[in-house]
Amino acid sequence: MTRLNSTSVAHSEVDLLREEFAGEVVEAADPSYEESRAVFNAMIEARPAVIALCQTVEDVARAVAFARDHGLEVSIRGGGHSVAGMGTTEGGLVVDLRRMTAVHVDPEAMTARVAGGATMSHLDRATERFGLATTGGRVSTTGVGGFVLGGGTGWIDRKFGLACDNLLAADVVTADGALVHASAEENPELFWALHGGGGNFGVVTSLTLRLHPLPSITAALMLWSRDAGPDVVRAFRDFAEQAPDEVGGGVLYLTGPPEEFVPEHLVGSLTCAALVTYAGDERDGREAVRPMQELGHEGGMTAQLPYAELQCMLDDPPGLRNYWSAEYLGEVPDEAVDLFCARADQMIMPSSSQHVLFPQGGQVSRPDTDYPLPWRKAPWCVHPFGLWDDPADDERGRQWARDVRADMLPWSIGAVYLNFIGNEGAERIVAGLGEDNYRRLAAVKRQYDPDNVFHRNHNIKPA
Repeated sequence: MTRLNSTSVAHSEVDLLREEFAGEVVEAADPSYEESRAVFNAMIEARPAVIALCQTVEDVARAVAFARDHGLEVSIRGGGHSVAGMGTTEGGLVVDLRRMTAVHVDPEAMTARVAGGATMSHLDRATERFGLATTGGRVSTTGVGGFVLGGGTGWIDRKFGLACDNLLAADVVTADGALVHASAEENPELFWALHGGGGNFGVVTSLTLRLHPLPSITAALMLWSRDAGPDVVRAFRDFAEQAPDEVGGGVLYLTGPPEEFVPEHLVGSLTCAALVTYAGDERDGREAVRPMQELGHEGGMTAQLPYAELQCMLDDPPGLRNYWSAEYLGEVPDEAVDLFCARADQMIMPSSSQHVLFPQGGQVSRPDTDYPLPWRKAPWCVHPFGLWDDPADDERGRQWARDVRADMLPWSIGAVYLNFIGNEGAERIVAGLGEDNYRRLAAVKRQYDPDNVFHRNHNIKPA
């Protein structure tokens, strides 16, 4: 296959693609191009030659074939949240799934069939009416496909497992245009690879997910001034390590938001916060969060609410500049707490940045599978999540995240959830999946994508 420059794709050739396309094909001269090419991370300025807004599975196959025939690099866009901008490409073709958002819920079987471009909001709102849910990302705008294929950690994973633990089947358009069904019974090796291997093996056009009863969830958000941070983080560490599986959440530093439940002296200031969630009824939930509330927080709120509402509480606006990373820790001793809290002072303020310590454990660490997710065994994750407005802050924001990682290395297990990081090199990808797993994944890659057409991801090279 010859790799061509994007300018060599004639407009007349793109028009031929349009003729058989149910969705929309966008080029740079089209009025919707600038809006269509934008991704969540405003640092990413890639300009694709063609954006194929797919409406059907056939559109996906046609778009992949067109890209291959014309030597164009392929990227797959679902939610567009990749911090490294992997959902777009410079001068290539974007297989854009944003018009494929249908969610079909079977309340008796307690499953949902989710189209490849659906976001967590589409899924959560569809399951909410039946009192059902499955593990989702911590914001509602995350794309379900990329989230699940990378593993998928969220507020209720300690109770219901990672998102991919709830993956029952997937439909995949491969590099040769074939539609392949993957499940435990059909193409089981591909099915295994989709539990952490990301979009390396094709375009996932639908996922079938297991659902669980969850009519509502209790959430307690508690706020303190920055000086209380070390005591709060230690208390949360000790609380979470003894908590039942129903308890989730995290402790974090953030800019105090202008909300009614935030005292005036914390608004716009560096604030330490603890969010405790409980996947169960409100009475048990309020009892579960009581040890943290007894610390005497300065502001906050406790509420029983639908899971879908919790999911959008911390939504970040698009158009900000992003840089994130993570380290997964075997323990969080007092020395690590002190370093974590001290590094909060270097966050860009005020901003939407968050400096987070998440607990794992529960069903996350008790799988009955061999999926390529070695990071799930770690009891803790540190996640510097940087978002800011001013390009002048780019290097400062990136360095802050790198410094957080460096601080935590003495307690790191080495493995990392790849959805939480950008382009940090091939060694980090292998570490995130595990060396033995990586070799097995590379063999699956060779079978389904021997030419590495789908390389705009945390790439697994064909064996």
